[in-house]
Amino acid sequence: MSNVCAAIGRGQMTVLDTRIAQRRANYAFYLKQFGAVSGFSFGSEPEGCFSNRWLSTVRIDPAITGGLSRETLRLHLEKDNIEARPLWKPMHLQPIFADAPAYLNGVSEQLFEQGLCLPSGSNLLASDLDRIAEQIHLLLNR
Repeated sequence: MSNVCAAIGRGQMTVLDTRIAQRRANYAFYLKQFGAVSGFSFGSEPEGCFSNRWLSTVRIDPAITGGLSRETLRLHLEKDNIEARPLWKPMHLQPIFADAPAYLNGVSEQLFEQGLCLPSGSNLLASDLDRIAEQIHLLLNR
């Protein structure tokens, strides 16, 4: 690691607790807003663990939501210039790894199909979160 990278990393350590608190607040906001929505599920924090909640993700089950999918929600948010992304595509589904051995049980595929990364930046303002929630509520109430 170069001296410059080390200095940047060391500097970031001074704000780490603040950034984690901001990310955890984002997650708490989304959970409060949408945790009771049938077909929406948020990852829980295992007992004895402390998640930094660097990403706030939701899993949307179209079989329960009446056909609402993560892609429907992603595209709806995109129309209002709100970036959300699918969970990462599993490596075994990427062309470069098509011939590589994979040990599968279907979980990664299901998470990719149903999972959405909501805006999670530590620089999100309360007004940003309110706008995101408003758009999601608009879609849910159609």
